Amino acid sequence: MNSHLTVQDIFIYPIKSLGGVRLEEAWAEEKGLQYDRRWMLVSEDGNFISQREYPYLALLQIAIAHDSLLVFDKKNRSSQIRIPFEQFLDEKIEVTIWDDQVTAVKVGTEFDRWFSEKLGINVFLVKMPETTLRKVDPKYAKNGETVSFADGMPYLIIGQSSLDDLNSKLENPVPMNRFRPNIVFSGGKAFDEDKMYSIRIGDLEFSIIKPCARCVLTTVDQNSGKKGKEPLKTLSSYRTSNNKVLFGQNMVAMSVGKIYVGDPIIVMD
Repeated sequence: MNSHLTVQDIFIYPIKSLGGVRLEEAWAEEKGLQYDRRWMLVSEDGNFISQREYPYLALLQIAIAHDSLLVFDKKNRSSQIRIPFEQFLDEKIEVTIWDDQVTAVKVGTEFDRWFSEKLGINVFLVKMPETTLRKVDPKYAKNGETVSFADGMPYLIIGQSSLDDLNSKLENPVPMNRFRPNIVFSGGKAFDEDKMYSIRIGDLEFSIIKPCARCVLTTVDQNSGKKGKEPLKTLSSYRTSNNKVLFGQNMVAMSVGKIYVGDPIIVMD
């Protein structure tokens, strides 16, 4: 494997299923990068909502300010709301992400109202308190890790070469934001990430756990909020295993600390 692998991009998605934020550096924690998917929108019955049913969420972009998240509409930037990091109510709510039920806290009625108006359905904005420990599936955990409101694993890594390979087969190339990775690396060959078991990014060690199975969310254009058939259709023609379409690798952090764009990635195995 080409040893010149470098961190090209670092992304977080503070509110699950909304637009991602590219960072130059990030603090890596056990449950994911700092601020990554620590907030989530849920329906009145506590079920998480995502671009799978509400592709419009793609148009809600987030920027990180020094003490808050700024959420704005990509089509109408004057429509925005600021959510202080430390803002939440004493009101607890049980929320559901796939097979997990965990305790979250409501953030505030003004935020619920803003998002509800945008989506045309009643939603609550919730936050994961530090006291909530959502366990990674024991089948995949290394040391009983916990995870944020992410689908199931704390980290997702994809090589730029893998996307280039996919785009060479597509009529209309797609950007990396269709796949919502946390770390994108440059260098190496397509799907080198599939052959990694343990890597070092800068000073930190990560264990690569399993391939990431992809869903219809990859078919939502993040700039228009419209759904299509690609890239899932093409990807399924050559990246299917056990009826799952695979792209990118999930991983867990074996140490905590800072990672930076430009960090070398050393394959340990």
